[in-house]
Amino acid sequence: MLQLSSMQGLGSRAVHEYFKDDFEPREHYRPLWEHIRQMGQSTLMRKVQEAHLAMLAEGVTFTVYNQGEEGIERVFPFDLIPRIITAAEWATLEAGLKQRIKALNLFLHDLYHDQNILRDGVVPAELILNGKDFRPEIMGIDPPGGIYTHISGIDIIRDDNGKFLVLEDNLRTPSGVSYMIENRMIMRRILPAFFEQYRVRRVDHYPALLLQALRHLSPRGAGAAEVVVLTPGIYNSAYFEHTFLAKEMGVELAEGRDLVVKDNVVYLKTTRGLKRVDVVYRRVDDDFLDPLCFRPDSALGVAGIINAWRAGNVALVNAPGTGIADDKAVYPFVPEIIQYYLGEKPILENVPTYKMTNVEERAYTLDHMAEMVVKPVSESGGYGMLMGPASTPAQRAEFAAKVQSDPRNFIAQPVVPLSRHVCYLDGELESRHIDLRPFIIYGGDDIHVVPGGLTRVALTKGSLVVNSSQGGGSKDTWVLANGEGASC
Repeated sequence: MLQLSSMQGLGSRAVHEYFKDDFEPREHYRPLWEHIRQMGQSTLMRKVQEAHLAMLAEGVTFTVYNQGEEGIERVFPFDLIPRIITAAEWATLEAGLKQRIKALNLFLHDLYHDQNILRDGVVPAELILNGKDFRPEIMGIDPPGGIYTHISGIDIIRDDNGKFLVLEDNLRTPSGVSYMIENRMIMRRILPAFFEQYRVRRVDHYPALLLQALRHLSPRGAGAAEVVVLTPGIYNSAYFEHTFLAKEMGVELAEGRDLVVKDNVVYLKTTRGLKRVDVVYRRVDDDFLDPLCFRPDSALGVAGIINAWRAGNVALVNAPGTGIADDKAVYPFVPEIIQYYLGEKPILENVPTYKMTNVEERAYTLDHMAEMVVKPVSESGGYGMLMGPASTPAQRAEFAAKVQSDPRNFIAQPVVPLSRHVCYLDGELESRHIDLRPFIIYGGDDIHVVPGGLTRVALTKGSLVVNSSQGGGSKDTWVLANGEGASC
């Protein structure tokens, strides 16, 4: 029988999702904990191997790029012990996420039309107009339904007081939803007994919800909608997800060379000739989307697709230009953005953030860099940042020089101890830091928050970096229905 004594690292000040301060499992984890303890080492180790083989068979991979090396494709690490979120906790998260996405879409529409929020001084105009992800080329274009970011992934953490906070907004081409679905499928296949005493809300309907939302955007009506997923190709780190979603939705997976624009209409090249395309779920970044509008050297996009979008003949999901709203330099202003457009206080607060464009906040950061996480706004995936407590004086001096030379490109935050969760690693039950990426679909008149998300795990002991691009893993995320203690 597995014992609690095999746990490591429970003394940290970070909140433990699984255990209370007295080392007893939290109420909603008790049935699961007893089941795990009864299973024993040999059974758990066998299940770990089964999960790995299932991931391998399904091709659940992610490409990791090391500096100076070619990408390495590997099976996405998966931990067997699920994270559980109560119905009450989820209700708060869901309401906060809907509020945030609604406000950010209103913000984007304003930026590309009247820019009232800039004239009113709520967000500094130079912050937006000088941002590399602001796209003046699309000023005045009205996307279908006025929605810019139909698919979002918002990174959530729980701080040392147990409060959920938004760490980051992902509004361009958020990834990870395929791993959320695969995690659940594998858990139900190899550990069905885990579900016997819980009513867990489903996540496998995501592709159907997504397809419904995409079809709703068709300029020819949902009944005639031809949808494609546009991928950069097999060398993209999230290519597995592109193929997975296209397959699950029953739509074509296309590269830029498979599409052509004629008379401002997008067509898919097929063996039977050209087929009109109404909706493009694009997983290609703005810069590479249209060589006639953005980077002229791009071979990944479709020449003329922006003009087709401007003419109202095709829907692009997410809309071009959404990146300015998830710019890390804009992130500190999101609470004010919510208040400005909705007249409401944020349900989910931000992590406290210092703006390097503010002289006083920059000076404070430079004096306290050993206590800060300093992030370049132009990087993602956990790359290029300074983890103050783990840095050397030389590294801090180097970053200080970078911040002073280009304040717009940096923000700083205090180190937030991400909450921890039990993981089964190398035959031991240990604690690791986690975050959560819920996925939101904004389609038609409603905003759907899929009840779950991707719980990402920092597999390295003591690490706060959960990004899959840097070796992080994941676990299944259970959101409990009301009456959460009842059997399935």
